[in-house]
Amino acid sequence: MFRIFLAEDDPAIVRVLENQLSVWGYSVWCVQDFRQVMAEFRQFSPHLVLLDIGLPYRNGYHWCEEIRKVSQVPICFLSSASDNMNIIMAVNLGGDDFICKPFDLPVLLAKIQALLRRSYAFGAPSPKLEARGAVLDTAAASLQAGGEKIPLTKNECRILQTLLEQKGRVVSRDTLMERLWQTDDYVDENALTVNVARLRRKLEQAGLDGLIVTKKGLGYLVEDT
Repeated sequence: MFRIFLAEDDPAIVRVLENQLSVWGYSVWCVQDFRQVMAEFRQFSPHLVLLDIGLPYRNGYHWCEEIRKVSQVPICFLSSASDNMNIIMAVNLGGDDFICKPFDLPVLLAKIQALLRRSYAFGAPSPKLEARGAVLDTAAASLQAGGEKIPLTKNECRILQTLLEQKGRVVSRDTLMERLWQTDDYVDENALTVNVARLRRKLEQAGLDGLIVTKKGLGYLVEDT
C-alpha cells in the first residue's frame, strides 16, 4: 500500500482527500502539527507528498526544501495560488507537479498514479537492506538470516533499517532517537540503549554477533565483515 503524506490546513479539503484517498487504497497521513512537519514526515516515511503552499508557521516552499534535503520522494503541490510565478517556484524548489485548487478528484487521482508510476518501478524488487547474508524485510518487520525469519519489533526494525541504510558509517544516537521517536525532549536515552540491546540479542541468536558496533561518544554502525 502506497503511503501519502498530506500537508493541508483546510479541514474541508483534508476530510475529502483523506476519505477519498483511503477509498482509492492509499494509506494517508494528515499533518497534525504544522510546526513539526519534518518530524511527522520522517515518522510516516511516505511514497508521495501532497503539499499546500499556504500553511501555518512555514509555507509549503520551506517544507519542500526541507524534504529535499533528506528525500527524493515525489512532491505534488496543491494551491489556489496557481499563477506562473508560484508554479515555477514550486518546480524550481523540487516539486514534481502542481495541482490548482479547486481541483477535480479524478484528475488528482490520475496525477497521483502518474507520479507513483514514474517514481517507482511497479513489480521491480525493492532495494535490499542486507549484511552478512541477512536481509531486512521492512514491510514484514523481520530479518531473514540462515534460512530463518526473525521477527522484530517496530523500534528494532527502524534501528536496523537506519543502520543498514548507512552501512559502514556511524549513525549518531540523536539520529536514531529522532528516527524512532521524532524528538528527544521527553525520551530517556536509556530507551534507545534498551532497544539496541534487545536487537543485539536477536542478532546474536541468528549468528550475527558483533553486527552492530558501538562507537563510544559517537553512536553505532553496522560492519559488514
